[in-house]
Amino acid sequence: MTEVGFSLGSNIGDKTGHLTRALEALFAGPDLAFAACSSFYKTAPWGYADQDWFVNLCVVGQTSLPPERLLALCKHVEQVVGRQDTFRWGPRVIDVDILYYGGDEISEPGLAIPHRELFNRGFVLVPLAEIRPDLVLSGRAIGEAATRFADEAMEIVAPPWAPAGR
Repeated sequence: MTEVGFSLGSNIGDKTGHLTRALEALFAGPDLAFAACSSFYKTAPWGYADQDWFVNLCVVGQTSLPPERLLALCKHVEQVVGRQDTFRWGPRVIDVDILYYGGDEISEPGLAIPHRELFNRGFVLVPLAEIRPDLVLSGRAIGEAATRFADEAMEIVAPPWAPAGR
């Protein structure tokens, strides 16, 4: 089993509801076991500012899936929750990104692990540091990298999610 981390975000409609449905779908099958989830954070849009605020979180699990199949699972979850294609960094019902896959570094068309923008996004680093502050990716500690965004406007809007029965 390999530890994997994800970032999820939504800024259309019932944001926390979309995120909850995505988490339930992501961890519904036998190939991905839940480990930890951050709080849900209200954050400003990134990349394209003329849109509604987001709710973002990070979640960690254990998987036996290879990276390509894990990416396919993420895309499937997005479809199940109702993602529609828009423009780059535009509004979305749901976004599910793989942040890391163990200590692997992968650079293929359509799949970059660790996520290329991981260290540039406070809305990813702060929630990830909440649950994995000592994690080191690409030689950088997540907790330390997150301190760069201490002054960024973020607000916890919901507690961490956990699968039913946990």
